[in-house]
Formats: sequence, structure tokens, C-alpha cells
Amino acid sequence: MWTRTARTLGLTLLVGCAIGIIACGGSPSSPSPTTTAVAGTPITPIEVPVNQSPATPTTPAPTVPSGTWVNVVGDTGWCGAPAMPLLSRLLAALGGEIFLAGDLAYPSGTLAEFQRCFEPDFGRFRARFWASPGNHDYVTAGADGYFTYFADRAGPARRGYHAVRSSSWQVLMLNSQVPIGRNSPQFEWTRAELVANPTRCTMAVMHYPIDSSGPNGPNPQLRDIWELMVTQGVDVVVSGHDHMYERHAPQDASGRSDPARGIRLFIAGTGGAPLYNRARTAANSEVLLSNHGLLRLKLEPALYEWEFQDVTGAVLDRGLNVCH
Repeated sequence: MWTRTARTLGLTLLVGCAIGIIACGGSPSSPSPTTTAVAGTPITPIEVPVNQSPATPTTPAPTVPSGTWVNVVGDTGWCGAPAMPLLSRLLAALGGEIFLAGDLAYPSGTLAEFQRCFEPDFGRFRARFWASPGNHDYVTAGADGYFTYFADRAGPARRGYHAVRSSSWQVLMLNSQVPIGRNSPQFEWTRAELVANPTRCTMAVMHYPIDSSGPNGPNPQLRDIWELMVTQGVDVVVSGHDHMYERHAPQDASGRSDPARGIRLFIAGTGGAPLYNRARTAANSEVLLSNHGLLRLKLEPALYEWEFQDVTGAVLDRGLNVCH
């Protein structure tokens, strides 16, 4: 973990370079070089270019509360997985809200599987978690087991998409298992939600990733919703589905690198299901790790930090970026 002094210095340097980019050299829109990592091997701290230079203040910036650490993980609820009690212990020690990125009870998402395979390790965190469904949750007709188990933590009316405010951030919990393309009810809801509740920083959680270096990417059916989120300034999307951790550089809906307006994708399907290895190399992939663990995000008023921690609490990837 970073020391408080090192973290404060890092944030000061980052924001200082964003404001005085000419003096610091380089461009805030220049993409960072791709970083490769060997599965299971910690990598050195990463410096990531900011997305956008904030306007130079004319008065001293007000003091704002520090951000809030949250946790995101998917592809858990695998009965007997040795990683699950370790993740439960880690979550208890870390604190913070928990955003679940689908496939939460294997193999069929029945209520009995939720009670047998998810509840023993994660049920005690009910007051902290919010859920988004995955394809295994929908093996049971209408995802009945999922919606019965999570109830209000899965959003209203069993539609599987809803919004949460976390710290100063708007968080959209989306449902990649039902129509999500242009003119669908979910697409129109997402548009209305983003227009009606503008925030400096926005995140979305959904099970399917738009791209992946694992066996289950890309997913071009998500292009419309990704384009909408780019247009509305969404900063981060976290997905599951592929059982690995992967960090992507900010990208547009066509998969092109876009440091200025693109959305950064994380895949965190690392909650206990058997792990995957690389099947291909996605265009904007920066780091891929085949480890069980969870993604930690610190949601600051104008930026975010990330850490991927394995089940022992070791930090295998970290960085920060300024919101759009």
C-alpha cells in the first residue's frame, strides 16, 4: 500500500502537471505505453496520464472531503471455491461499498444456489452490496433466484438496472443480459439518468465487457450503450464475465484509444470462479492478471484511484486518473 506521504505527493504532482502541462512537458491526451504483466506477479506502480486538464483556478480551491474506497468484483458464488472465504475476510477488513458484476451463483442462479454458494461467505455484507446480473444468473428463468435473493439490492421492478450514488459519483448498475441497444428501454433509461443527474465523475457496472483479452470478448452488442456513455462523459466501466483481471486504456465505442473522452474499462471477474488466461490481446489492454481478488476504487470528487488486490491483500496493479 502507498504511504500517506507518497500518495499525497503523487496526487500533488498529477494535478500540478494537469494544470501546468506546458511547464511539466508532454500532453495530457498522450496515451500511456502498454504494460504487460505475468499472471500472479506484482507490477510496479503505474503513472497514468490524465484525461483532461482542469481549468486554472482563479481563487484557492475549497477543501473537499476525501474520496471513498469501494470494491467491485464479479463471477463469485462458486460453491467450494477456496478464494471465496479469503475474499470475504478481505472485504470485512477493507470496508466500503461492494458492487457485484454478475454471475453470482453458479451454475444456474437458482435461489438454492444463492443460499448455498453465495450467502455463507458474502451474505453478511448485504447492507454494503449492490448487484448487477450476469448470464449464469439468467439460466434460471427471469433470473428469479437472483431477484428473489438480492431484492432491493438489485434495483426496482426486476428489470436489473438501477442507479446508486456513491460519494460524489453516480454509479449505473446495468443489465447486459436484456436489451441494451439503441431505443431499448434500458438505453433510454440510461440516457435519462445521465441527463437528469449530471456529476463530474460517473461509473457503470455491467457483466459483459465491451472488449476482453479473455475467451468472451469482444461484445459488439454493447457499442450503442458505450457510445451513449462516452457522449455523456462516463469515466469508468467495470465488468466481469471473463474470470481474470484486466485494465484497458480509455477507449471509444469503436475500440479506438481515446485518452481525452474515452471510458476506462476494468474486468474483475475474479470472485472465485475458475480463472482464465489470455486468449487474445484486446486493442487497449494494459494489464492482465490471472488471480482471484477484487478491484478497489477510490472515488474522489474529480479523480479516481484504483488497486487490484489479490486474496492476500497484495496490491498487483494500481494507478489514478482525472475524471472528464
